[in-house]
This record gives sequence, structure tokens and C-alpha cells, in this order.
Amino acid sequence: MGCLPAAAPSQILAPRLAVIRRTETGVEVRGFAELTLCSPRPEELARFYGDVFGLPRIEDGPDRIWLGVGSRARLGIWLPGVKEFGDRGGAHVHFAFSATPAALEQIAARARAAGAAVEGPVEHDGGDQSLYVTDPEGNRVEAWTRYERESEGHTRRSPGATSGSVR
Repeated sequence: MGCLPAAAPSQILAPRLAVIRRTETGVEVRGFAELTLCSPRPEELARFYGDVFGLPRIEDGPDRIWLGVGSRARLGIWLPGVKEFGDRGGAHVHFAFSATPAALEQIAARARAAGAAVEGPVEHDGGDQSLYVTDPEGNRVEAWTRYERESEGHTRRSPGATSGSVR
């Protein structure tokens, strides 16, 4: 168990469910509490996420580093190996940080300064934007404005809609 061997690209562990609450329809998942990446070089990867995305280092352990993500989540950078709860690695697919529209250019500049590949910002049909960054372990990380735009009162346009249409 534990993360896959270091020879494989960075692996993402199954995220643990965040805070949940009862609703009239059952249980509502409110977001991620944590996401964990495996790396044979956790210091380097933690420094990258701190420098590029501004994630503060909140805790260190003998085989892991925790970085804060917003007010209710954390990103773990773990050395490969067996963990205390039988966690095991799996193939990385995708993950995204929620970011304000103003933050995208700042993230892009920091990522380029760190030598990372950057794509975007890319505007989506709904009006939100994404920036794609490749971290030192080859993970493709997205900074996405969708939820921050909605919290600022912007509405999402339907794909192919005119500027007056929303979805």
C-alpha cells in the first residue's frame, strides 16, 4: 500500500470527503478537505506550490508536508510508502484550485518564473477562465475562476449563448 513507486509520475491519493451536513435531500458534500500528491522530492514540490499558488506551509511530518488551501482544505505532499491508514496511490487524473480572475495572471507569472509550463488563461463557454500549470512532478494543475466568479455575482453563460443568456 502507500504511494506508487517513485518511477511512476506523481500519484494522487483518493481525497477524503470534506465537511458534510444534512439537507432536506440527504447529505451535502461541501468540498475537499484534503488532496495528497506523492513525490520523491516533497520539499521541491511544496516549495513550488508555495511559490506559484501562494499555499502556506502549515505542518511537517517525517514523510509529508501539509500546505493550506483556502480556509478549509489542505494539500499534502507525501513521500512514497505505506501510510498509517492504508492509503495507496493511484494514477493522477486532474485537480483544480478555485482562484479569482485577478489571480490568474499572478499565478501564471509565478509559474513561468519557476520554470513551469503554463497554458492560458483559457476562456470557457460559460465565461469563466482556467489557467493550466504543469508542476515539477508532471501533474497538470488548474486554477479555475468558476466559483469565484459566481460568488462575485457573475452568472455563467450557457455554451453558445449570447451575452444576455445565462445557465
